[in-house]
Amino acid sequence: MRRARTRYVLFDVDGTLMDAVDNQRQVWRTGANRYGLDADEVHRVALRTRPTETFAQVAADRDPRECLAALHELEDEDVRSGVYAAFDGAAELLHALPPGSWALVTSNYEHRVRGRFRRTGLPMPDLVVDAAAVEEGKPSPVPYLRAAELLGAEPQDCLVIEDAPSGVRSGLRAGMTVWGVNTEDAAEGVHRHFGSLRAAVPHILAFATGANGLLP
Repeated sequence: MRRARTRYVLFDVDGTLMDAVDNQRQVWRTGANRYGLDADEVHRVALRTRPTETFAQVAADRDPRECLAALHELEDEDVRSGVYAAFDGAAELLHALPPGSWALVTSNYEHRVRGRFRRTGLPMPDLVVDAAAVEEGKPSPVPYLRAAELLGAEPQDCLVIEDAPSGVRSGLRAGMTVWGVNTEDAAEGVHRHFGSLRAAVPHILAFATGANGLLP
């Protein structure tokens, strides 16, 4: 008898499992005010790019290493003192997934993710692919392909859960199934879209256990 293929679920973090929009906005606003920049413009750019790329656009005349160090300081302080909330269904979902079948793929750094997860009570997986693990961030396929490689998974056996267009493009370019959550409108290219993580929970679990038959 042919054995069923193992399936894997790869999660983005901010905006997907955890609501950190206000935290990110405040961190960037504080940093922008420190350098006399337009806070709203800085945040708009930051939503689309990695921090070093953001600084290149909004503060080209400043030392990017200094800017990045200041940002890291603000983000670490926010992890210690900020208010975080996991999205409805996140804890239930992560606890129900088989060990070793899921990972986090984030543009943030692992120590901050671990700090946030501790504060919200979410379980951590064995694998986190963070900004330090790859040279190219989303929307490059590299982060998700790296996660698959470390899990010993084939891209076609992976389900990506994302909220942001750049993350969706990353998963699609990696050749994976991509579902969108927590947005009113579906990002271009997603295979399925759910207005909330809660609505997606039973479907994600069905994918992970093979209960829904063929890959979506």
